[in-house]
Amino acid sequence: MNLKNSFPDKTNQELKKIERKFYRHFTDLLVESVKNLSISKKSITKRVTVKNPEILDKLYSEGKSVLLVSGHYNNWEWIITTQDSLFKHKAFGIGKPLTSTFWDKKINDRRSRFGMTVINASNLKQNLKNDKNNPIATLILGDQSPGDSHKSYWMNFLHQDTAVVFGTEQLANEYDFAVVYFILKKVKRGYYQMELKLVTDQPRTLEWGEVTEKHTKMLEKDIQENPEFWIWTHKRWKREKVKDLHAFKEQQREKFNKRYRSN
Repeated sequence: MNLKNSFPDKTNQELKKIERKFYRHFTDLLVESVKNLSISKKSITKRVTVKNPEILDKLYSEGKSVLLVSGHYNNWEWIITTQDSLFKHKAFGIGKPLTSTFWDKKINDRRSRFGMTVINASNLKQNLKNDKNNPIATLILGDQSPGDSHKSYWMNFLHQDTAVVFGTEQLANEYDFAVVYFILKKVKRGYYQMELKLVTDQPRTLEWGEVTEKHTKMLEKDIQENPEFWIWTHKRWKREKVKDLHAFKEQQREKFNKRYRSN
């Protein structure tokens, strides 16, 4: 159903082909996720490379902290594990705590073993300090289904009205962080290359919703070009559409401008 709604112009045969490719990739991903628990730093840095690190290098030299945003596309877990080794910025990642505190600690300990610091809503502000002498890069996977339709940004994504997490844009404006989108491309089995694209280094000059529209449309384009590498097994469109969406969005715009553009 996810595929059918996202690609209304494709035939059933074309959708089946995408589905088969996805499950082939998904089995690789499961094996790589298990391997991630024990893989060495030397091995993972050979398997995950960056095509154009100069984009983050420039922001680092300017003392600019960054929000690294993407989706659950290709092997995002390896990015979490190796991010601190890839860039000069100190690596942070925003995560949602697991229901089990035991497994939450176990998994985050493995994710953090090469320098990544996993943070959440409870310790967000104390970690996201705007220190130009120690710029940070905070990883955000922005394609999750938001918890509240009324706190989301609504837009068209893959031919569907979609509630998108608005946190990236809020944090960018709150702390004046640059926003960099990345796509992880599969070079071959077990090897990936990360490509960076600057969304903005001056978020406070943009209109409400512009940051979210830009990075979400970048993800949409990458999914459309190679759909088998996105995670289709989740029920992604489960939020009920807000009534009178136009009026709701105008209220959101006014609230945002009052907080971030009043001066």
